[in-house]
Amino acid sequence: MQYILRENEELERALRKFRRKVQRAGIFRDLKKHRFYEKPSEAKRRKIKAAERRRRRRRRRQLTR
Repeated sequence: MQYILRENEELERALRKFRRKVQRAGIFRDLKKHRFYEKPSEAKRRKIKAAERRRRRRRRRQLTR
């Protein structure tokens, strides 16, 4: 990931833009997720819970329309 500094651009502003770019790319989220080993059974359980949350959210949205 890189951010090219423009001419006369403040360093603080460039840093903010770079951080935003990194966050949007999901790099921090990925780092946190891979910080510790996750057993395959735990990963499966986490994915099932996330899918259930998405399903509930979709169901709620459909009922309110």
